[in-house]
Amino acid sequence: MGGRFALTLRPVSPDDVEPLRAFLVEADLTLAGLDAPTVRLWIDRDHEGRVIGSTGYEASGNGEHVLIRSVAVAPHDRGSGAGTRLARFAIDQAIAAGARRAWLFSRRSGPFWQTLGFAPAERDALAAALADTHQVRLFRETGQLAAEVGWSRALAE
Repeated sequence: MGGRFALTLRPVSPDDVEPLRAFLVEADLTLAGLDAPTVRLWIDRDHEGRVIGSTGYEASGNGEHVLIRSVAVAPHDRGSGAGTRLARFAIDQAIAAGARRAWLFSRRSGPFWQTLGFAPAERDALAAALADTHQVRLFRETGQLAAEVGWSRALAE
């Protein structure tokens, strides 16, 4: 039943953090820093209030680099184009905030990200550009960084 995804995103509030956490657990995505002020997240809910989509980014200290994260679609809406709309929303928000380069980690969804202009990136370069982000710090602390695949793209002026 794809195609119902309306993309009525709103910023995540403190009351949204736990439902978002549960949604991201189901999507097997990183939970680090969901309630941190440096992490910009948006969610979409269905008419019954369930989280059906999420997207966001975390910026580097100087704001020039962003780590795209938490892009997820409810299973019943996958294949509807919702993931592309969610990813583009985060990218557009990052551009509006002045970011010049977007990065992300993805071991499974490389082909999807390539359709949005991302190319494989050196994970150590990603970790250096975004060293102060929650996800990079977590991956370093847990040793997960060595297993990750990095992606990057320049953002339009």
